[in-house]
Amino acid sequence: MNDIEKKYLEETETIDYSHPVIQDKVNELKQKSLSQLHYIENAYRFVRDEIPHSWDIRSEIVSRKASEVLINETGICWTKSCLLAALLRANGIPAGISYQSLARTDDEGHIIHALNTVFISEFHKWIRLDARGNKENVHAEFSIDEEKLAYPIRSQLGEVDYKDNHSDLDERLIMILKNSKSILEVTADFML
Repeated sequence: MNDIEKKYLEETETIDYSHPVIQDKVNELKQKSLSQLHYIENAYRFVRDEIPHSWDIRSEIVSRKASEVLINETGICWTKSCLLAALLRANGIPAGISYQSLARTDDEGHIIHALNTVFISEFHKWIRLDARGNKENVHAEFSIDEEKLAYPIRSQLGEVDYKDNHSDLDERLIMILKNSKSILEVTADFML
């Protein structure tokens, strides 16, 4: 592993994988996994399927970091991506965060969507996974061969897939979460 990949294993304020609740979930997922690749898939499916997206359930709870997503049992894509990164990093798997700028459904600007990057050591490559959570018209899947993300980019609406790889949640998003009393008031209408 090179120095660049090592930064994708570091603990951060939002990717707080040494928190006991994260460690408990890591141990549970390890017991259910037959290999590292199977662990990645199990962690992905857990975050995607077992942690509801706050907007989908109209929860006002603001989960600001990975451990809070587990404790609160809900989060938006920004912090769900932190949770998946924490579960992977805690097991020695490099993981990061990637972004898309998506058109809002109310035609009022764009929103920032977060998903994950994961280094698959078995194949020596980075892939992207989107654990946002599936619902009607939103369907993401675990795949190491082709991306199956929640949102296909609609360039005619000015949407952008940055195809980037960051070792932590963007500081602007962290500040928005810190300053929000309700997740339903959270918005990020800027380009990264």
